[in-house]
Amino acid sequence: MGKLNRAAAAAGRGTVRGTVGLVAAGRRDWAEAVWAEAHEVPPGFPRLAWRAGAVWLVVREALTYRTGRAVLFVAAATVAAWAAWPDSSAGHAAADQFGVVATVLLLAGLPLLTRRFFGPVGDSRAARFLRVGGYAAILAVMPAMDIIAPFPFTVPQRGPDLPVFYASGNPSSDLPGKSSGGPPWPGEIFFLVLTACYVVVILWVTSRRPSVAPATLAVGTGVGIVFGLVMYSVAPLGLSQHATNPWLPGSQIDPLVVLAWILLFGGPVAAALLAARRYCRKPGRSVKLAQARIGQGIAAGFLANVVGALLVTVLGTGIIALTIKVAWPRPWVYHAQHLSAAAAYRHEFTASQNTGMYAVMCVVFPFVGLIMGALGVGCFMPVPRQSGPQPGNGGGGGPGPEPAPDPPDGGRRAEAEADADRVLVPV
Repeated sequence: MGKLNRAAAAAGRGTVRGTVGLVAAGRRDWAEAVWAEAHEVPPGFPRLAWRAGAVWLVVREALTYRTGRAVLFVAAATVAAWAAWPDSSAGHAAADQFGVVATVLLLAGLPLLTRRFFGPVGDSRAARFLRVGGYAAILAVMPAMDIIAPFPFTVPQRGPDLPVFYASGNPSSDLPGKSSGGPPWPGEIFFLVLTACYVVVILWVTSRRPSVAPATLAVGTGVGIVFGLVMYSVAPLGLSQHATNPWLPGSQIDPLVVLAWILLFGGPVAAALLAARRYCRKPGRSVKLAQARIGQGIAAGFLANVVGALLVTVLGTGIIALTIKVAWPRPWVYHAQHLSAAAAYRHEFTASQNTGMYAVMCVVFPFVGLIMGALGVGCFMPVPRQSGPQPGNGGGGGPGPEPAPDPPDGGRRAEAEADADRVLVPV
């Protein structure tokens, strides 16, 4: 019976250690406590039964937690893929279908591939909020782009809309209601690579091994949300004069434009300094502490613009797709209570042609955040102080201490005899 208990204990410890990391963060202490309480049960069959029950409870908790997340992701990905699935008769339908399938596979497979290098997701709420929000944003962009991309190439069915369509250089031989194009293979591959980069960044900053502090994630995400909302107010329909004017015409938008420029370059600096100071509040200027603060600051500045670019892309493409499909948001978006159908089509057509600027933002903004975050912590953080004696004894380059005088002959003989004794002592 003793051997059986020892074997069960060894097998149970291995199972608990392997599955406790899969249990929800708030339940891991409970899982370990259930196994540790086995020593309070009388030895023999009662202890063996306790350990078997503990293993079953931990495994069931882990499976429930993992299964719930998997089911939620599968449901969201299925809805997004169904909404984004293009018609087979549309132009470049094969490329669009490939993009939908590849995006879902990236979202499902990259966490499994990067877990080995980055570790599991962090225990903080900020890490889980950022990972779930990033995935939700990418899934929301899929159906929005499926609506927007073929719209500029679809021949309008109304006669007053045809001059706007033909003025853009589209062919006039297509039938009304038929789409003559969409994103070709190079464009689809570009968006797929861009999506993969954003997924890897989100997985990296929210994992345990990079050691990005929860405060850093919270600061970077908060600054990024503010920047994304301001940038969306500036460019709700793309970065174009014709697309933006219906929202805030004339000089009404100038304060928001200035604020967006300030947040683009100053937001990462503010996020970097705030995250670096919140990372460790202990006084001191040691090299290791300064390096840790610099790393947290750069991560916060980079994350601020990543979140801002992703948020403005989701809001911009979402509202453009919504105005194409339904009519009720058009008076609010176009800043006109009585808008003719021809004017609405002109705005929708112009906005759908300017969605490529959101891709430019997604590429440029993170690099700006990385550079400005590094400059912020490099220019405004206190200089680290080297440990140990400083050259010149802190005297500003003055003469150093005089060398000690040579010992007298008696001292030299005593040192020589001591060295000889140390040599003769056996090791």
